[in-house]
Amino acid sequence: MTQHAPLIIDIAGLSLEARDRKRLAHPLVGGVILFARNWQDRRQLTRLCRAIKSVRRDLLICVDHEGGRVQRFRSDGFTHLPPMRALGEMWSRDGKGGAGSGALLACNAATACGLVLGAELRACGVDLSFTPVLDLDFGASGVIGDRAFARDPRVVSLLARSLMHGLLQGGMANCGKHFPGHGFVRADSHTEMPVDRRSLKAILAQDAAPYGWLSSALCSVMPAHVVYPAVDARPAGFSSRWLDDILRGQLEFGGAIFSDDLSMAGARRIDGRPISYTQAALLALGAGCDMVLLCNQTLAESEGGGSAVDALIDGLTEALVKGHWQPREASDERRRALLPRASAAPWDELMRQAAYMHALSLLP
Repeated sequence: MTQHAPLIIDIAGLSLEARDRKRLAHPLVGGVILFARNWQDRRQLTRLCRAIKSVRRDLLICVDHEGGRVQRFRSDGFTHLPPMRALGEMWSRDGKGGAGSGALLACNAATACGLVLGAELRACGVDLSFTPVLDLDFGASGVIGDRAFARDPRVVSLLARSLMHGLLQGGMANCGKHFPGHGFVRADSHTEMPVDRRSLKAILAQDAAPYGWLSSALCSVMPAHVVYPAVDARPAGFSSRWLDDILRGQLEFGGAIFSDDLSMAGARRIDGRPISYTQAALLALGAGCDMVLLCNQTLAESEGGGSAVDALIDGLTEALVKGHWQPREASDERRRALLPRASAAPWDELMRQAAYMHALSLLP
């Protein structure tokens, strides 16, 4: 059988239990996403990451750790990173350096954010943060809001490239989100099905432009649970038109594609009907996703909280056996390419690294 481990799942607590180990050992599980509930302090997080890697070395340990209000680990020495809008605002403020100095300072600060973010997570054993946000700040979306760098796609692209350079210096890959753009719609895809009725031309000229400009630097992409009816009746993460034809074909992106969380409202109804997590996973994989996330389903394990994860693993296994889904070796190669190539510097060593200490001084 061609190897392909497309499932990214979560765990309930601060350490692995026997049921967690059983799930993580399954050959269709390719990684873990961590949340604030999995955090107590740096020592505990490091132990947890080591325990995950002891199950399988190739498991990808992920987290949403962007800065601002989306930062899972905030205590025990972790730097409080600014929201990305702060970098966009820095761009627009020119100081003594004259015209353009604000942009240069903002790019430096973005690189510093990426280095600090990546180095601190890697020091504790985390492999990948789902960042940067490439959505444009149209001022409409509450769920995006100050997570976006700016309204101008050129500013977003240059600041994101700088942040990704810092991540690389910190030993971490990157993930641009939410393709082709979540910033224009007011509805929150966690709780609703957002619909963006603009034309493909308008979206490509604005929201999706950073994905083309950054196609050689992006390691992975996460599409939005947003419907763009001028292009497809399905949300972008379930649309081969968006993922294969436009993202891979037209914009020439060659990295990994993650679905957004399949438990979000924007993923629970496709083609006007409610679907199961297994059906959602199969549709996303069939549309061009390499990996699919199912989050926050292991809470209250004693009350059957992990049943949805088990049902997804069993459902995808059954689909494989029955020939309803075909694994793709290229997809797993893209997943493995996101794993760090070099050992991370221990936390205490970071405090002696000139590059890390200099980066701290550049943060806004």
